[in-house]
Amino acid sequence: MIIYPAIDLKNGRCVRLSQGDFNQEKVYDLNPVDVAKCYQKDGALALHIIDLNGAESGELVNKDVIESIIKEVKLPIQIGGGIRSYSIAKTWLDLGVKRVIIGTAVLSNDALLDQLLSEYKDRIAVSIDAKDGMVTTHGWTKTTSVDAYTLAKSLEEKGLTTLIFTDIAKDGMLSGPSFKDYTWLKENTSMQIIASGGITTRDDVIVLKQLGLDGAIIGKAIYEKRLSLKEVLAC
Repeated sequence: MIIYPAIDLKNGRCVRLSQGDFNQEKVYDLNPVDVAKCYQKDGALALHIIDLNGAESGELVNKDVIESIIKEVKLPIQIGGGIRSYSIAKTWLDLGVKRVIIGTAVLSNDALLDQLLSEYKDRIAVSIDAKDGMVTTHGWTKTTSVDAYTLAKSLEEKGLTTLIFTDIAKDGMLSGPSFKDYTWLKENTSMQIIASGGITTRDDVIVLKQLGLDGAIIGKAIYEKRLSLKEVLAC
């Protein structure tokens, strides 16, 4: 299981939200490049970067900061937030990121996902962000009537190999991840599943590994010093 320390960017700064609420923002560091370097120094094998402004607007708001991280840190990076067009996805992939994460666009633009999967295959992931079992979009600001599990199965049928799943109620709350969702996904799909949201303790990481998860994204617990990255990697 790969541990992905998270860098969530808003207005060029490292922040964390609570339950995806843009009005519940806490700023942790003013220099995301230094944060990324620290993660690399502590032994991280990959990074997870989200452009929160991009998730809300669909624009490349934090592009300069992210480019600096790509240049300064020699780690595989997966990036998401506002990737709703082929040109934006290609921009990141051409810059050398290992994987781009598509979210909102899978519901509104079937052709986009088909094209990206056809051309880039394993360099494409989809993030399902769910609230009470329903998919949310546009940076978690809108809840749809689409069932999250049904969407996961349909994405697998399209050829998706990597799925990131977040229960918004858990995200940033330091209350543990949604184990039931990850159990269902591992039992009912053959995709690589990456857990996101609520991972707080060493035991959380161990249980996710026992469930057969392929990755775990950890943000707030590291920022709040509930977990050290070195401790997590030692699991």
